[in-house]
Amino acid sequence: MTLKRYYESAYLREWTASIADLEEREDGLYVRLDETAFYPEGGGQPGDTGRIGEALVLDTVMEKGDVLQKIDTRPGNVGDSVLCTLDWERRFDHMQQHSGQHLLSATCLDLLDAPTLSFHLGEDYCTIDVDRAAWTADELEAVEQEVNRRIVRNLPITSYTVSPQEAAALPLVKAPSVEGDVRIVEIKGIEYNACGGTHVASTAELGMLKLLRAEKQKGHLRLVFKTGFRALNEFVVQTRILADLSSRLSTPKEELVERVDKWLEDDRRKQSERQALQQQLDKYVAHELLEEAVHRGGAVARLFEQRAFKELQSLAAVLTAQTTLPVLLGSLTESKLLLAHGGQADLSCGAKLREVLPEYGGRGGGNERLAQASFGSEAELRACYERLLSDFQ
Repeated sequence: MTLKRYYESAYLREWTASIADLEEREDGLYVRLDETAFYPEGGGQPGDTGRIGEALVLDTVMEKGDVLQKIDTRPGNVGDSVLCTLDWERRFDHMQQHSGQHLLSATCLDLLDAPTLSFHLGEDYCTIDVDRAAWTADELEAVEQEVNRRIVRNLPITSYTVSPQEAAALPLVKAPSVEGDVRIVEIKGIEYNACGGTHVASTAELGMLKLLRAEKQKGHLRLVFKTGFRALNEFVVQTRILADLSSRLSTPKEELVERVDKWLEDDRRKQSERQALQQQLDKYVAHELLEEAVHRGGAVARLFEQRAFKELQSLAAVLTAQTTLPVLLGSLTESKLLLAHGGQADLSCGAKLREVLPEYGGRGGGNERLAQASFGSEAELRACYERLLSDFQ
């Protein structure tokens, strides 16, 4: 059985071990050492990476109580002594995030009476789901403020193993999920938690914790957060973006929201005006198309070079309200075709398109009164349009 040195100290970065076993599997090569500080994936914390001799450690997993390292090449033979090096920057990041989760969870329990249901440590951010169905912005701000107050208090975070009887006497966040001795992670004066993960030695090493957003997840509250250097980097990026926007818009960052609100209001007004003008234009175009259809006979039809397909859908609605003829409109800019009628024509638009589209490489469909199709080229669209136009003569 491998000696798990990450339990002795989460800060061990380099050590010498002997290769106990090598195994080639379908998904890669695995090595078992007689002792390891590589932490295996578990409890929401990813497995460690690093080097064993010249081999890269790609992942670390726990299997039947033993620790296996997935590697990219053989580091030696069974019995050989090898130098092991932890990817410390990645490990310390995980220690910050995991310890930050403990502190955030404890604070949510204290301030919101909301126990943590799950934890995920991702490559970019972390999440906890807590048992709370509703919340306010003030409550979450209070949680973030209290977490950071606890961080600057430099509270010791210690890990130790106790018997089941000793564990039963502690005010644990939840009952242990393991049998036998229990590993406890204690944040002094804040929390006792049964946990097998790696943690920093004090809350001060967390630096800061930032809540990024809150969202509802399956009826519970999900908090997305970053701790330590991740939180610092987030602050740096956001500050850079704000400074850039402030410079480009010649607006102090404190007034950016007000500036954007004014733009949005102007945009809504212009959109409303544009919609009114579009409706007026549709009336004129509809009148012109209807006159053409009377002289030509057949469907109300036209191909448009500069109009978006969404605009043609609005135009079709105007036309089908005024005529019993089929309406055939195409957008050359988007290579899309529309076939519709107001309900009086003896025609199934969807069936008609499904009949002709295979001949012209088109794809689409619809119902009795409205159908649409898209094409790979303008030539295919034009050919299909001419075919449909002739069918309606």
